[in-house]
Amino acid sequence: MLDKSILIVDDEQDLLIMIKSIFMRAGYTNIITASSAKEALKMLSKKIPDMIILDIMMPEMDGFELLQEIRTVSKVPVLILTARGEAEDRFSGFELGADDYLVKPFLPKELLLRVNAILRRAYPKSNRIVVLDAVCVDLDLAEVIRENDRIPLTAKEYAIFLKLAENAGRIVTIGSLCQTACGEIWQGYENTLMTHIRHLREKIEKEPSAPVSLLTVKGLGYKLIVKEEY
Repeated sequence: MLDKSILIVDDEQDLLIMIKSIFMRAGYTNIITASSAKEALKMLSKKIPDMIILDIMMPEMDGFELLQEIRTVSKVPVLILTARGEAEDRFSGFELGADDYLVKPFLPKELLLRVNAILRRAYPKSNRIVVLDAVCVDLDLAEVIRENDRIPLTAKEYAIFLKLAENAGRIVTIGSLCQTACGEIWQGYENTLMTHIRHLREKIEKEPSAPVSLLTVKGLGYKLIVKEEY
């Protein structure tokens, strides 16, 4: 996803520079900026980017008007930035075809998470592969790929692994994983979860007793460390 082209439209030059730097530091390689809606329209007439981040409060032509123009020619995903958090603004954006919105000021991490989520929905990979330290996991086939072997995951193992993969690099609580594996009534499932985690480690770790991919966060839950996300 880091090679996707993203057009940022905002009349505040400092904000443009800041947002672009957030994406560049995160590894994105194709970030384009426009300081007005008219400038953005000129760019869009030549090439449609993979995604647009659009400020609402701009002079001459505001973000809502620009979004209307965009939707006449493209279904490109659009994230709205607004200094106003009123429900009416959000409704207006969604009615015009926005995919999501973010109220300023925002945290860089939240912006990246929102954009990543939109890009994944808009451009799903045909082969969903999670690359770990010792193996790859094919999410579409629920199989662990270890050299030339393919090891199937059970339904419970797959559900737990998918939850961890969707939150790669972040702690997933024991309760959340238990709920994922067995539903709403999960109390008392903790020991069974530990058994599933042990079996998962036997399939995905080079040394299951010294895991480097599926880590325990004592007292909280588990965390999956990936080399490349799907």
